[in-house]
Amino acid sequence: MNGIGETDDRLAAVIRDERPWGGFERYTLNESSTVKIIDVAPGQRLSLQRHEHRDEMWVALDPGCVFEVDGERIEPAVGDRVLIRAGQAHRLSSSGPATRILEIAFGFFDEEDIERLEDSYGRA
Repeated sequence: MNGIGETDDRLAAVIRDERPWGGFERYTLNESSTVKIIDVAPGQRLSLQRHEHRDEMWVALDPGCVFEVDGERIEPAVGDRVLIRAGQAHRLSSSGPATRILEIAFGFFDEEDIERLEDSYGRA
């Protein structure tokens, strides 16, 4: 699991490990990745965008998240995951409340690797 274009499924590679005190989910193991928690203000949305050099996995942390991937609208439950491949158009928004997601980016990460297709804030 070292980069874009690999054939394994990153969602299926998430491992749940049970322990006496509870457990944990492992999303990556010994690979290059960038991890962020993104918060969206009530009723707001990010630009519709795509990336050339990275895949992203989003994990819903709060109710009210809305994921849009290649035109499909997904209203995930807390803990639900979605994989966005490089080149796929995607957007994160809030259906009302403030929301957060865990974002894990795989591949070369650069904030300049954003092609905005649509933006509510006038950014190019």
